[in-house]
Amino acid sequence: MEDQPLSGTVALVAGATRGAGRACAVELARAGALVHASGRSSRACGASEIERPETIEDTLDLIEAAGGAGVAEVVDHTDPDEVRTLVERIRERHGRLDVLVNDIFGGDRYAQFGTPLWEHDLAGGLRMLRMGIDTHVITSALALPLVLESGGGLLVEMTDGPSEVNTGYREGVGFYYDYVKGCIDRLITSLTAELAEQPVTVVGVTPGWLRSEAMLENVGVTEKTWQQAAATVPGFGASETPTYVARGVAALAADADVARHHGAVLTARQLSDEYGVRDVDGSRPDAWGLIRDLGWEDQPLGLLSDYR
Repeated sequence: MEDQPLSGTVALVAGATRGAGRACAVELARAGALVHASGRSSRACGASEIERPETIEDTLDLIEAAGGAGVAEVVDHTDPDEVRTLVERIRERHGRLDVLVNDIFGGDRYAQFGTPLWEHDLAGGLRMLRMGIDTHVITSALALPLVLESGGGLLVEMTDGPSEVNTGYREGVGFYYDYVKGCIDRLITSLTAELAEQPVTVVGVTPGWLRSEAMLENVGVTEKTWQQAAATVPGFGASETPTYVARGVAALAADADVARHHGAVLTARQLSDEYGVRDVDGSRPDAWGLIRDLGWEDQPLGLLSDYR
């Protein structure tokens, strides 16, 4: 039987319909947690405004295929009433919540990269803030009381980039995307301070260049053919599957001494260094290390092995 260090643990992965959130739900369940996986896109209710084909029920299918147990929850995390109802449902069923992973966004569909504030579509920009900031605040505010009632646990805030990247302005992404990611970093800082005397560990986690469902489509490759893109987009050679960061999150949740990471923002590669987890092909991608060493642009060809 596969080792299940999270047996008896109850987790909520908010934003688990696709990408890193879906992978976190699967890997936490594989490690033994009972996972409530939430999202808006559903076989019963249809796609969300993101208009992607993945559904939260698909995530549950993957959880069960991995030998895990979970619940598919159709929830809009911009709506406090829906989140409050979700938390109460978890309280009634299990009486506890040990791990909360906030991976809600999807606002990139409104992003106008390279567009300054005064030229950016205002309605779309404000929707990005709602989807990328308010959802995390609402979910944390309403779920943390149950984590505290449970005697403590782990809050993982999924973000995009280490703190040294998000502290400064990120060129080329536009005001709203930069603002969202900077705010998540600040949310981690604020909750780290407010939970300093409480038994809840707050950790920020960032994947590198993630080969999500949408990213593969955007680059024009599949998971089987992704290396073809590295021939023309050098940095893609350091890309990773969602499973890579998710294995790190599962290892973090199983760490009895996880409190030593309180307030840190860790990359997928740092989690790999800490816990020995690897991507599905056995590699250890380091996209943020590549950006640190070579910058965002003009990266040379042939990086496939250098940062893996």
